[in-house]
Amino acid sequence: MADRRDGTAGVAARAFDARAWGLAGLIGLSTLLAAPMVRAEEPKIIVAHGISTFGALKLPADFKHLPYVNPDAPKGGEISQWAPGTFDSVNPYTIKGAPVALGQIFYESILSGTADEIGAAYCRLCETMEYPEDRSWVIFNLRKDVTFSDGSPMTAEDVVFSYELFRDKGIAEFRAVFNEKFQSVEALDPYRVKFTFTPGTPFRDMPANAGGLTILSKADYLANKRDLEESSLQPFLGTGPYVLDSLRPGQQVVYRRDPDYWGVNHPLAVGQYNFDRIRIEYFGDDAAALEGFKSGDYTFRNENSSKNWATAYDFPGVQNGQIVKATLPSGDIATGQAFLFNLRREKFQDPRVRQAIGLMFNFEWSNQTLFYGLYQRINSVWENTQMAAMGPASPEETAVLQPLIDEGLLRAAILTDEAVMAPVSTPDRAMDRKNLRAASALLDEAGWTVGEGGLRRNAKGETLKVEFLEDSPAFERVISPYVENLRALGVDAQLVMVDSAQLVQRIDPPSFDFDIIVGNAINGGYEPGAELKQAWASVTRDNSSRNRMGYASPAVDRLLAAVEGAKTREELDVAVRALDRVLRAERIWVPQWYKSAHTVAYYDMYDHPETLPPYALGELDFWWHNPEKEAALRAAGALK
Repeated sequence: MADRRDGTAGVAARAFDARAWGLAGLIGLSTLLAAPMVRAEEPKIIVAHGISTFGALKLPADFKHLPYVNPDAPKGGEISQWAPGTFDSVNPYTIKGAPVALGQIFYESILSGTADEIGAAYCRLCETMEYPEDRSWVIFNLRKDVTFSDGSPMTAEDVVFSYELFRDKGIAEFRAVFNEKFQSVEALDPYRVKFTFTPGTPFRDMPANAGGLTILSKADYLANKRDLEESSLQPFLGTGPYVLDSLRPGQQVVYRRDPDYWGVNHPLAVGQYNFDRIRIEYFGDDAAALEGFKSGDYTFRNENSSKNWATAYDFPGVQNGQIVKATLPSGDIATGQAFLFNLRREKFQDPRVRQAIGLMFNFEWSNQTLFYGLYQRINSVWENTQMAAMGPASPEETAVLQPLIDEGLLRAAILTDEAVMAPVSTPDRAMDRKNLRAASALLDEAGWTVGEGGLRRNAKGETLKVEFLEDSPAFERVISPYVENLRALGVDAQLVMVDSAQLVQRIDPPSFDFDIIVGNAINGGYEPGAELKQAWASVTRDNSSRNRMGYASPAVDRLLAAVEGAKTREELDVAVRALDRVLRAERIWVPQWYKSAHTVAYYDMYDHPETLPPYALGELDFWWHNPEKEAALRAAGALK
C-alpha cells in the first residue's frame, strides 16, 4: 500500500510543503548555543554560528563539512525521479494552480538545519548571528559573498523585502506568523539585518523562525513585475544551488546545478548538490510510473507501495543487478498519515460518529492482505517518539491539563482514561464483527438508526453519507474494503476518484469541499513549536491548508501555547504528550500506518555515504553519480 511519506509523495511533498511554510533551508527549529562567544562589553548578547533549541550545537564554528557527507564526492551526472499528476506553476508560495515538484529548490534561507541533529540551525547566508539570552530579537550578520543566480549580490535589503512580501502577500500561514510574531525587521547596514519579536511572544523558536525565511531578490521581483500570489512558469530569483534548465508543463521539469553557485565551498554545501541535473518525469498514476522506471524513463524510485515492493521487483533489471533494490534505515518520526475528517460537516460534529467510522477500518487485515506485513499502526500524532502519550496522564501532564478541566474546557476523564489507541481488528477477514457491533451501538446512541434500505438516518430522515475523496489509484484497493465495511454498518459510503488538480482545488482553502481525505495530522517534527498553530489553532480553522480538518478547540489553543513556551526538553515533552492525549481523545482522525525504513530502487549508477544520517535519505543532496557504472549500464543497453 502507499505510504505518503515516501516515493512520489516524497518528491511532490517537498514542493507541497513549501506552500505551507516559507522556510527554505530548515530541517528543525531552534534555542541555546554551542560554545557561545559572549562579548565582554555586552555580557548578555550571544554571538554564534548557529542556534539550537535545547542544549549545545553539535558542530563547532570552524567545521569543514557535515559529518555524514563525502567531502570528495564527484560532481556530475543526472538523477531522475517521478511525480504524480501534473503541474502548471513553479511558484510554490501560491494556492493557485498545481505546483511543480521541488519548486523550492531555487531558494535558500539564512539558517539551515542538518539531517543528523534535531533542533539545530546553522548560518548559511550569514557569518554569525547575535541574540540576547531571552531571544527577543536576533541580528544576522550576512555573508558578503552571497549572490543570486544571476550574479547580483544578496543584501539586507533583500531580506527585509522578502519578509515584507511574505507578510503582506504570503498565504494565510505566513501572514499569521509574520504579523503576530514579528514586531519589526530592519536593515542596520547592507549586511546586517535585525528581527525584533513581538513582546509577549514565546521567544524560544523565534530566531530560528526568522532565519528560516526564504530570501528572494527584490530587484528581480520588482523589475519583472512578479506576483507571489499568482501561478507562474517563471521562478523567482534565488540564491540556491540549482536553477531551472527546462520544463514541459505537466510532463517534465529539469533543474540544472548552477556552476557559479556562490556557496559551493560553504561547509554546509561541501559534499552536497552533486548532480549536474535533477530531472522529474510526471506520470498519471503509480502503475504507469513503475512501468516507466522499468524501461529507464527515470532512474531513482522511492517505492511507496508495499504491494509493489513485495511483488513487482522481479523484472530482469533487478534480477541481473542493473537495478539495486535496497532497504535503507530511517530514523524519521512517523508521519501522522491518516484518514482526516472535515469537521466543518455537521454529520461529523459528534465524536461517536467519528469513532464508529474509525472502528470500521481494519488495519490488521489490510497489513496482512494488502501491505505484506510491512507497516506498523500509527496511534499517536507523535508516533515513534518520546512525545507520544501513554496510559493515563502522568503527574506532570496532569499539572498541564488540570487548569483546563477546572475551566470546563476538558472532561476530567482525560486524566484517568488510557490514551486513545487505534482499534484492533481481526487479520483473518476484512470485516471485524466485534467492531461492527461496537460501531453500530455508537451510531445508535448518536441518533443515526437503521431505516429504509438498511441505511442509517437521523431524526430529519437524512442518510449518513460519507465520501472518500482520493486522487491516487494506489489507495483505491485499501479504501474500497473500508467503504464496504461502512456500508455493512448502514453508512452510505463511497469512494470518489479525482485528478490531482481537482483534489488540490477541493481540499485547499477556501473550498474545503470534502468529507474524508488521506492526509497528515501535522506534528511539527521532533521539536514542535509555533508551526503547530498552522494546523491546530482555532484561528486557522477556515484559512489554512495545514488545518484542512477545520479543527478548533479553546483547550488545544492553550496547549499549543504551552508547547511553544516550553523552556526545556522535559517541559516540551510533557506539553506535547498532553496535547497528543487531547487530540487523540477527540477521535478527529482514523490513523493509518508507517514504516521505519526507506524502500528504494535505482539504476546502479549512484553511490552514497556508507552511513546515512538518521533524518534524511538525501538522494538528491549527498548521493553522487558514478560515471563508470553508468557507462557499463549504457553498454548493456539498460538505459535510454
